[in-house]
Amino acid sequence: MKTIKSDTLFELKNVSQPLVHKDTIFYLETRTDKEKNAYLTSLWGLHKETKERTLWVDEEMNPSQPAVSPNGKWLSFVSGTKDKKPQLYLMPLTGGGASSLTDEKEGISSYEWTSNGASIYYQTTKKPEKETDEETKKESGEASLNIKPVKITKLQYKMDGQGVTERERTFAVKKVDVATKHTSTILEKDRAFRLQYVSKDESVLFYVDKLDPENEWVYGASVYEYDVATKTSRLITADIPKGSFSFEAANEDETLFLFAGNDFSYAFVTLTALYVWNKNQRTFSRVSAEDKQVGDTTIGDFQQKVKGFPVKWVSSDSFIYPVSDQGKTVIYKGDSKGNNDVLVDQLIHFTDGDVIDDQTSIVTYSDLKTPSVLAQLDLKTEELKPLYNPNEAFEKEYQIADVERFWYKGADDWDIQGWYVKPVEPVKSHPAIVYIHGGPQVNYGETFFHEMQQLASEGYGVIMLNPRGGNSYGQEFVASILGDYGNKDYQDIMLGTDYVLEKYPEIDSERVYVAGGSYGGFMTNWIVGHTDRFKAAVTQRSISNWISFYGTSDVGAFFVEFQLQRDISQANELWELSPLAHVQGAKTPILIIHGEEDLRCPIEQGEQMYTAMKKQGVDTKFVVYPKSSHGLSREGLPHLRMERLEEIKAWFKAYN
Repeated sequence: MKTIKSDTLFELKNVSQPLVHKDTIFYLETRTDKEKNAYLTSLWGLHKETKERTLWVDEEMNPSQPAVSPNGKWLSFVSGTKDKKPQLYLMPLTGGGASSLTDEKEGISSYEWTSNGASIYYQTTKKPEKETDEETKKESGEASLNIKPVKITKLQYKMDGQGVTERERTFAVKKVDVATKHTSTILEKDRAFRLQYVSKDESVLFYVDKLDPENEWVYGASVYEYDVATKTSRLITADIPKGSFSFEAANEDETLFLFAGNDFSYAFVTLTALYVWNKNQRTFSRVSAEDKQVGDTTIGDFQQKVKGFPVKWVSSDSFIYPVSDQGKTVIYKGDSKGNNDVLVDQLIHFTDGDVIDDQTSIVTYSDLKTPSVLAQLDLKTEELKPLYNPNEAFEKEYQIADVERFWYKGADDWDIQGWYVKPVEPVKSHPAIVYIHGGPQVNYGETFFHEMQQLASEGYGVIMLNPRGGNSYGQEFVASILGDYGNKDYQDIMLGTDYVLEKYPEIDSERVYVAGGSYGGFMTNWIVGHTDRFKAAVTQRSISNWISFYGTSDVGAFFVEFQLQRDISQANELWELSPLAHVQGAKTPILIIHGEEDLRCPIEQGEQMYTAMKKQGVDTKFVVYPKSSHGLSREGLPHLRMERLEEIKAWFKAYN
């Protein structure tokens, strides 16, 4: 059998966004194309009984956000490519080609059907005419010397993956009539907001906006109720002065509405919960299971265009929702009175889904050795019935490494979970890599991880730990490192390394490496300044200096104040919490990887670490990836993802 390599990624496919209409299950299938250096998606239909698959929209249109109109006449989707702005398209369910319903110069971002299927509300933006004219000149090849500076006045003026966002433009919700294509503007703002719901009678819209648009130092966003007739808005979560909320689902008679969010009692790391809003009584109360994280916090590097298992009403008073619990997705049933029951608890990662009723759901899932499958889930018996596996041939052709889960005692005798990816070929004495996840409020879990698999195929064991500060283990666990990065979390990782070396004596303790990205990059930097037990290190999209991070990251000021519980006036304390302050005497050879356009952990963080390691005389290398933001390892340009994986392997090999 073949072993998984870096470029094996081009052979993998994932399925997502399943949508059930009568006897057909619509879903997206995405693959990574080597020649086009792009992620290509197609839209398929699968007959529930015959399992016959039908291609509805090909890769040339790169569809996303599929939906069926409430009147059952249309299949809608957004189509956008590298050369064309995303527009809304319709296809008749009775057969026929797709046609565009919108023609917005800046494209559209999202849409919502009206209850009768006659119209669609969608979001778009509009640039000033002068800016549009300049772009037209550039596109036509006409040189322009009238390049304007960007004048910045806002605290949050940039975003990773988007660049500078403070530019003159209008953000709008528009309505388009399906029959006539007539459009009208319903709501406009001078700042970004997000449409989430259109009431059945179209009298009310829900949209997400800043919690306090007038005070830029107030962090958080929440849901506003917009009266179309009076053109007035009011904050639905007014009784909860802090936090972030988003709309999830409305029951059939639109009396009860579910919102996911938090009250910011633990700042950034407050567990997401479900709240029910009684529109008639104007009450807002928490209803999900206590001390559980609603939603998906499990990380991987393979899935594309996944939205996560949904929150959905299955009766006028009860609903289904997902929880991240100990590295897996658990499905719950709840009601408006706060009663909750576990329906499905398996060693699995549900990546997407469509709930049909309280008995059945169509899901996409992954597990430690399964990349992606479309399946039917029985919510009563927990039976998972595969319907389509896009990687069936792949799984038969390639060796997939075994992964073993374990628990150990971390600092303060806390129970910490981990996974060990074993080398594909058993060797009595083999090297291992401690790979630290980002976040930190995410988690490793029961999902397929291409990078870890290809490292295992090269003969490495991979140690994946969920130290405190990560998610899916309760509020105390995730909040325990607030103001205290690099202390008990560092101890958890060191104790976990000791545990794995004892549990797996076939690991060569003289050939243990460390790697990580984002928070994992911070921790890797921290580790090389506090111990030389690791043979070599790879730090990616890292943090090295909290003082400069405060002013240069797109979330810097908020992240530092909420996570480290200090502001810039406490620079001495921030410096002590910075890896750069502890590199004197560092000896571990280190590879530093950074995306040139990373605005979450700006490239200056990697540059500072590189210079500091050079000053210490440490063998180091700095690799910069152009046109790459913080998500390089997950959704970056495919050829650069391959280059990155090869760099990492070459670095470890040099010290093997």
